[in-house]
Amino acid sequence: MTSLLFGLIAALAWGLHDFLVRHVSQKAAAGPLMAVALAAGSAILAPLTLIEGWSGVSVPAIGLALLSGVAFSLASLGLYRAFAIGPVALVAPICGAYPLGSLALALASGSSVTARDWLAVAMVIAGIALVARQPGPQSGPRAAAILWAVLGAAGFALTFHFGQAAARLGGELPATLIARLTALALVLLALQVRPAPMAPALRHWRWLALMGALDVLALGFVIASGSRPNPEYAAVTSAIFGIVTILLAWRFLGERLGRVQGAGLALVFAGIATLAAGS
Repeated sequence: MTSLLFGLIAALAWGLHDFLVRHVSQKAAAGPLMAVALAAGSAILAPLTLIEGWSGVSVPAIGLALLSGVAFSLASLGLYRAFAIGPVALVAPICGAYPLGSLALALASGSSVTARDWLAVAMVIAGIALVARQPGPQSGPRAAAILWAVLGAAGFALTFHFGQAAARLGGELPATLIARLTALALVLLALQVRPAPMAPALRHWRWLALMGALDVLALGFVIASGSRPNPEYAAVTSAIFGIVTILLAWRFLGERLGRVQGAGLALVFAGIATLAAGS
């Protein structure tokens, strides 16, 4: 039950975070935006980590946290790029399908997977297919948005898998901080290889700082579930963030859903709710 509660808190934080991603991703390149948001989140998390201490951090925990950071950088890139070129109603449910990866990784780790879980998987996949369906020719940006969103979903599943394992071995806050700093280092390295102007991103530093705080809150709760029973269900429940994001986009951005896409969206989140109910 604790894992589900942690996942719900993460869902609310990420829902608002991704709505803000949609807002700022139209105004600057993904790399600088990611760098500022990751730096802000790390600055918030660092003093809390110092208070908790590093005494329990082991070499295996650091290795797993580094892997979580690599996955997080890829997930964030997919998220920012997808929201920059695709509508929220398309991107959110695809990114929100990362519990499929979490379920597969849990199965590979020896956890049992029930018939209810497989039914939920089928519902999510079918729902995504409906949401991604659009009458007429498929545009290049739309197809690209789907691919970036898939990268985001896969990256988040791996982020949580490695991050939760690191938290069990070395503590929740150190694991989260190491993962964020790793992602930040990779983004800064990428900006050296493919430079992009920082000024447009810095103009929105207040929004990016808020995004960093929301992301730390959400990621911290999901990773913290690693020491609780059924940690994969925190990842599952947190995927409901898409409902928050889509409702905000409907209310403030005027985005609309067709009937087919609306039905697909309902099916995606019904599948996620079925997975959560199975816990």
